[in-house]
Amino acid sequence: MTEEQAAAFAAAALANVVREYPRHIGHLLTRPGEELDPRKLHPAFYGSYDWHSAVHMHWLLARVLRLCPRKKEIVALLDEHLAPAPIAAELAYFNGVAGKNFERPYGWAWLLELQAELLRLGNRQWSQALQPLAAELAQRMTRFVGGAPYPIRAGSHGNTAFASLLALDYARVAADPQLENEIRMAALRWYGADRDAPLAYEPSLDDFLSPALVEAALMREVLEPREFEPWRRGFFSQEASMLTPPRVADRADPKQSHLDGLALSRAWCLRKLGYAEAAERHLAAALPHVVGGHYVGEHWLASFAVLALTAEALKTP
Repeated sequence: MTEEQAAAFAAAALANVVREYPRHIGHLLTRPGEELDPRKLHPAFYGSYDWHSAVHMHWLLARVLRLCPRKKEIVALLDEHLAPAPIAAELAYFNGVAGKNFERPYGWAWLLELQAELLRLGNRQWSQALQPLAAELAQRMTRFVGGAPYPIRAGSHGNTAFASLLALDYARVAADPQLENEIRMAALRWYGADRDAPLAYEPSLDDFLSPALVEAALMREVLEPREFEPWRRGFFSQEASMLTPPRVADRADPKQSHLDGLALSRAWCLRKLGYAEAAERHLAAALPHVVGGHYVGEHWLASFAVLALTAEALKTP
């Protein structure tokens, strides 16, 4: 990630996390006259069109701050949003009737990844403020993956491999061996016998994840190299390096804008799997459309760009 890219992505995130409208509300109504003001329901994560996008745009800001520590605006915003009072309100929402399955598993995983990045950054003020919510969602994720008999193979928010990848990163950074073990056992249970991934069937119009690539990336994390290589050979009936970037016909269409995200998340996975040339092709196709375009893409794409561009920028705090 270049300085120029970091500045552009941070500017997009700073604008989005305080933009209250348009807002997509995913809320379970349980009685007449309920409060629906996003800023009151979610005082920390009220911007960026929806809750999970607000969370991963905050993650973007934390990662940019760690890798390019020169943004006073980022510090001021995180001081305000990642403070005990707004996070307590977020936790109260999850502990309410409407919060039981709210944002499972995608939003849970991104919140955990945000906490992992704060721990890497070494800012105890923010990580301690977020810790009660992270601990609650880590427990929920542990129960969810431990009890799910089947995976979710969709190329969008429900995908269990992607959520497990992010949650596994948190488990390792935050030293949560129970969550790490449950993810490992679930991955083996869900995906261990998979063969002949149908790469030719990807993508669907709604996809911003490759079901095959995120699964392979997760298995690379939970298997030893001597175990992963035979699994990979059996899984990829078509060589993953041959994948071509998706074609986007209308970037103002919310579903088609997902395809730029697919190119970026593919690049992230392809790098993890050792397909550097294919990753670069996907990055080149999507990066020109990350910022400056329609809000249906700009409210979230920059976080996936940073994920792909900083795939190796991980360290244990």
